[in-house]
Amino acid sequence: MWCETLGMEDSIFTKIIKGEIPCHKIYEDDKTLAFMDIHPIQSGHVLVVSKDQVSNFYDLEPASYHALFITVQKVAKKLKEVFPNKTRIGVMIEGLDVDHAHAKVFPIDTPSEYRNVPDMSADPDDSALADLAQKLAF
Repeated sequence: MWCETLGMEDSIFTKIIKGEIPCHKIYEDDKTLAFMDIHPIQSGHVLVVSKDQVSNFYDLEPASYHALFITVQKVAKKLKEVFPNKTRIGVMIEGLDVDHAHAKVFPIDTPSEYRNVPDMSADPDDSALADLAQKLAF
């Protein structure tokens, strides 16, 4: 990865991309990876990450930026299929938890669901995440 040549330490997302840390993957192409968040804002919370490690989404090269948002759109459509009773599919880009360009995509009905703060101390439910990843995989 380019971050190695610049002397940057790999982010947790880069380690997931490299296969050093496992994930519940739902989609991958040459520029992006989409996988289940282990501390979801709502059930169905998917992280879409660029394979280019940059801090801010707006610093991505145009092709990587475009690829990120094409994957966000694909994931949103798949979430709507799997969660047809949800009113909306929310997208959040804030980059506060992991310093690596990514989008959070998840089904919601209300503003409070969008703004929910997950319990970061809770152990991930790997069985539920695996089941949901299987339903969302494409």
